[in-house]
Amino acid sequence: MATHYKDKKVAILGLGVEGLSTAIFLKEQSAVVTILDQKTEDQIDPSLLQEAKGLGTSFLFGKEYLAHLTAYDLIVRSPGISSFLPEIQAAKEKGVEITSQTKLFFDLCPCRIVGVTGSKGKGTTATLIYEMLKASGLDAYLGGNIGTPPLQFLEKLTKASVVVLELSSYQLEDLTKSPHIAVLLMIVPDHLDYHGGMSEYVEAKRNILRFQTKEDFAVVNRDYLPTHESDLYTDGQVYYVTRERSSVEQGTFIKDNAIWIQMKGTEWKIIDTDKIALLGKHNWENAAAAAMAATLAGATKSDIFEVLKTFEGLEHRLEFVREVQGVRYYDDSIATNPESTIAAIHSFEDPKILILGGVTEGSDFTELGKVISEDLQVKAIIGIGKEWPTLKQEIAKGEELRARSGEPIILLEGAKDMQTVVAAAAKIAVEGDVVLLSPACKSFDMFKSYKDRGEQFKKAVNDLQ
Repeated sequence: MATHYKDKKVAILGLGVEGLSTAIFLKEQSAVVTILDQKTEDQIDPSLLQEAKGLGTSFLFGKEYLAHLTAYDLIVRSPGISSFLPEIQAAKEKGVEITSQTKLFFDLCPCRIVGVTGSKGKGTTATLIYEMLKASGLDAYLGGNIGTPPLQFLEKLTKASVVVLELSSYQLEDLTKSPHIAVLLMIVPDHLDYHGGMSEYVEAKRNILRFQTKEDFAVVNRDYLPTHESDLYTDGQVYYVTRERSSVEQGTFIKDNAIWIQMKGTEWKIIDTDKIALLGKHNWENAAAAAMAATLAGATKSDIFEVLKTFEGLEHRLEFVREVQGVRYYDDSIATNPESTIAAIHSFEDPKILILGGVTEGSDFTELGKVISEDLQVKAIIGIGKEWPTLKQEIAKGEELRARSGEPIILLEGAKDMQTVVAAAAKIAVEGDVVLLSPACKSFDMFKSYKDRGEQFKKAVNDLQ
């Protein structure tokens, strides 16, 4: 391996966690590494910058960071930097090799890979699969878009290991190999500004299936049209996941309030839905997909059951924060599109105070407005961010329904920070209510990221007296 990269001039695009781990790996292989980032040096995370400087790499920061790509033998892009940028394509035409950490890992990994993608639920599903495999005694690793960048554990892997990767559309867009077990969850509009439209976004997702052989497996959610039609893009053995149907020829489904598997002519129950620790019916899809993939990878029925019974979810995903004077607070900051917020609303039958708004990439809030209007348990909404006026318009369309019920929705707006938002929610909440941060929008107008938004929410809730 070292001879392949020795003395090669490598440009790594983006100094984030993944970019740094790529630099460490390639320096160990005796490559000549330069890190390029469009941020200025003072905008870079100081801890990442310090570690990168300790490697003896070169740097190029600022707007012109892509100006001299033809000077390198290999370009490794980080997620979020499109492989289709004109400068990158021009370098490719000149013979420069273009890759990513994901592509490098697929080329070098000695063992089976379970890949998981989808617009929502991929982090939860990937973690469930990893926990199921680990519980069954397999030498399992979790990485990709969640957890550890996979090059960091490459040297630990043997042929008997199993790697579970959460894969975003950014990581999949130029992939030329597919996982042994590919899991394709729900696909709804997301990252459309990056991909240039829904068609390109779906095509990127389908790369998780596109290069499979008949020896591989595809676990495909059939309840969403873009996903269901994706089975045409794989030569692998297809197993369907459905919440809407009570049976499938091969795969997992919901029947008699339980998750079942149908496989090779045999049907068995995995778990009753009321025993699943994860909140929300939408998580039945994730649980079913994880159970199917883990079964194909060698996990036992009993270990799959135990994980589903005890795993309560990831941070910022319908995460229970605290109960204050009988009011429960939940952080669902990961909900950056309307479909995720609809799922969160359906997860609670209690009276709800919603926190909605932020920025969007042209999302359609029609269905969300309808769901809110029809759910008479939504008692109040605290609107924030640039997109709140659009959300408010959609909610207003259901005022007639609300007028008939005699319970109009309380709308609060104008809060400029999370502390004020949470204080407003606490003021109107009574015992038995749920306060739910599930914004249906991205965070970048008021917060650094969905994680920052969720952290600020949790801090404000924990500061309540």
